[in-house]
Amino acid sequence: MDGFLFLDKAKFHTSFAGDVCNQLAGFMQASQVPFGLEGAGGKVSDPAWQTRPSCYLLTINDKMIPPRVQKLMADRAKSQVTEVAASHAVYVSQPKAVARIIEKAAQALSAK
Repeated sequence: MDGFLFLDKAKFHTSFAGDVCNQLAGFMQASQVPFGLEGAGGKVSDPAWQTRPSCYLLTINDKMIPPRVQKLMADRAKSQVTEVAASHAVYVSQPKAVARIIEKAAQALSAK
């Protein structure tokens, strides 16, 4: 729709937030904002992962970005990978796993 993408309402829960309760997934679906398709082709001139350590939370039940593609991205960035059985909406379904990886990354930086 005019260069923007919305996830299909009928498929949202299963494809984006499969491990989120029905009520919350319904709210997420109803409140989604459009994703600009041009953003997918954007160029980054100085990617941080080329000069800084990175961590990657690989969501093995993700139906938006297949785990094998996530692995390729993480490997390219030489990221320290943590796997979790979660959907793409891991920040909602498993916020503690997300917090742990952020804390781990912060500790690694502060140790330097």
